[in-house]
Amino acid sequence: MDFTLSQEIGQMRETIRDFIAHEVEPHAMEIEEHNEVPLTILEQSKQLGLFGLSIPEKYGGLGLSMVDKCAIFEELGQTINGYTTIIGAHNGIGSVGIVEFGTEDQKSRYLPKMATAEWIGAFALTEPEAGSNAAAISTRAVKEGNRYILNGQKIYITNAPYAHVFTVMAVTNPTLGAKGITSFIVERDFPGFRVGAVEKKMGLHGSHTAQIFFENLEVPENNVLGVEGQGYINALKILANGRAGLAARSLGSSQYLLNKSIRYAMERHQFGKPIFEQQIIQHYLADMATEIETLRWMTYRVAWMADQGEPVIKEAAMLKLYGSEAYNRVADKAVQIHGGIGYIADYPIERFYRDARVTRIYEGTSEIQKNIIAAQLKKEFEEHD
Repeated sequence: MDFTLSQEIGQMRETIRDFIAHEVEPHAMEIEEHNEVPLTILEQSKQLGLFGLSIPEKYGGLGLSMVDKCAIFEELGQTINGYTTIIGAHNGIGSVGIVEFGTEDQKSRYLPKMATAEWIGAFALTEPEAGSNAAAISTRAVKEGNRYILNGQKIYITNAPYAHVFTVMAVTNPTLGAKGITSFIVERDFPGFRVGAVEKKMGLHGSHTAQIFFENLEVPENNVLGVEGQGYINALKILANGRAGLAARSLGSSQYLLNKSIRYAMERHQFGKPIFEQQIIQHYLADMATEIETLRWMTYRVAWMADQGEPVIKEAAMLKLYGSEAYNRVADKAVQIHGGIGYIADYPIERFYRDARVTRIYEGTSEIQKNIIAAQLKKEFEEHD
């Protein structure tokens, strides 16, 4: 395995690091308080190509490998998570389905506009009665002539208030269970499409989440994504593909918290010496650093495997599980090291602590990742027994 980054990606990381330091971080509290990322930051992000990371060069994107994308996401993870979630969701579950399963016509129609962020992407699977049990969705798609009529609703859809292109899962044959689900490309200006109110969330401020509704929504037949009846499999592959990127963002955030904690421990004096000299603080920092290094190797290993075309269902689930849990443990220790100041909203530690919590829930809960891992272990055992 070779995780060596090209000079071009190294330079891009430096550019993004500078952009975060001078353009994003100075507005972090503003974003947090007003729950809105300034348009100037989003426009600059477009100019940097941050919305085209996953889209092939043929369609105007950067067409980065998974290892290269993780390097960029790791850098983006070191700033306000709400901002990075907009970019991460668009590059991950919002666009990967079209890149991987789309026809040439679909790619030509959608990807160029998504590469420049003229159109933002979103992924619509979860419903009020179908969260972890994604196969239980009830949104229906009934074929009439050369179109499908969709009725139903989705909840907790990241980017919904401003996305234009949605990868939507709907039931086309209710008698077949998971094999009766089909994926569609839905545009927000299709008649019958409606976005609900923006949810008020514990964290990820600046990233907006909302319900979407389909009321006799008409989808052209040529907007079926992949093969009819393969929607559930498509959804699992899309989610697995995005897990390395999500872990890389957690990695960047964890590294940020460790750096802040080391600095604070060296500057904060109690009992006549820096608290860094207290053994318990040293142990906290050592634990944090070990978790981060483990996560770094897992992230880039899974990314490398994906780039080689190797199956990563089990490994991606392990990465999602470990990455989100590790980020939460690191954030908890960062608050403890900072003491009272770590609990105050005027400082970033408290914000990262709240933002970390959702990583154990969205794009597959920690419990579901364990189910996936166990299922794969059973499958491997039976194949080799």
